[in-house]
Amino acid sequence: MASIEMRGLTKAYPGGVTAVDDLDLTIADGEFFALLGPSGCGKTTLLRTIAGLERATSGTLLLGGRDVTTAAPGKRDVAMVFQDYALFPHMNVTDNIAYPLRIQKVALAERRRKAHETAEGLGLAELMDRRPGQLSGGQQQRVALARAIAYRPQVFLFDEPLSNLDARLRLEARTFLKRLQGELGVTTVFVTHDQAEALAMADRMAVMESGRIRQVGTPSDIFHRPANVFVANFIGSTPMNLLPARVAGTAGAAHLVLGDVRLPVPAMAAGLLQDGEEVLLGSRPEYTDLSGQERPDSLPGTVAVVENLGAAALVSVEIGELMVQAVVPEGEEPRAGEPVWLTPQTARALVYRRADGILVARDQESPAAEPAEPVRA
Repeated sequence: MASIEMRGLTKAYPGGVTAVDDLDLTIADGEFFALLGPSGCGKTTLLRTIAGLERATSGTLLLGGRDVTTAAPGKRDVAMVFQDYALFPHMNVTDNIAYPLRIQKVALAERRRKAHETAEGLGLAELMDRRPGQLSGGQQQRVALARAIAYRPQVFLFDEPLSNLDARLRLEARTFLKRLQGELGVTTVFVTHDQAEALAMADRMAVMESGRIRQVGTPSDIFHRPANVFVANFIGSTPMNLLPARVAGTAGAAHLVLGDVRLPVPAMAAGLLQDGEEVLLGSRPEYTDLSGQERPDSLPGTVAVVENLGAAALVSVEIGELMVQAVVPEGEEPRAGEPVWLTPQTARALVYRRADGILVARDQESPAAEPAEPVRA
């Protein structure tokens, strides 16, 4: 297997479009690494650059310590699974799986043996004589995976391979993929715009925006401690509440002032704020308490929308010109139009500087805590 190292990697296109902008990133040998970001952020271009399907404009790319920056795709020892699976419609399952071995000039008997051996482990043994048009989406996905596995590469590259599956199959497929990668121990780069996939599957992940990496870390780190407001808004089934506030006082006597309400400074930012500083108080809806009764240090508002999430409900509350959300247990949801009071959980709340959108914390160890666009209150 192999590690992946990028040093100043850049991919620019004519017309001034820079899809990958001076990236420095190391992916460990055997790691399941996710590239996450909105459409157009450069994650697929980066994956294709690793594969050799795109030629880097500048910088260096190392696979297993070997410089492959200018190497042809066939010389990189990687296997890529595409979003649309890219199966040959005129070939049966056996020949599709064996095709990379055919390119390597492996003998017919040997490549068929490896194809059947790989297919057996993926539950495809009964489908070997069928063509892609006779398979379901989940079966086609497994054929594409079998083709990559049969090649025995040093690196797997997955370009949104689950996006064409329905919701139930996606859940099954991501569990299957994670287990399979663990068993094979192959370094894997998984591109997705679905944060649930990235959070559930990755050992580590990078959140990208406009060709740059905004944060790298474990799924837990990125969910609980987004390094900037872009990541805070992007990660989570609902965006983090970002409430404009002003610091009043210093050190242990400091509070955050939101309108007429004074809230305690979260412990992570204690002692790091200046009197009068403009900040954003970050509180995930899951960690924002809602009450029908007025409480100290709470924000009054009116329920605008209640959305059923099954075992819980997402409540959107109007607080002046702000829309603030909270998740409440099933059966405890208020009705639209009712007055409520919201209280961010101080132990889980975060503070961001409004000027640059960067997290205020005692130990900012994230390797990529780049400034995000300032948030205007």
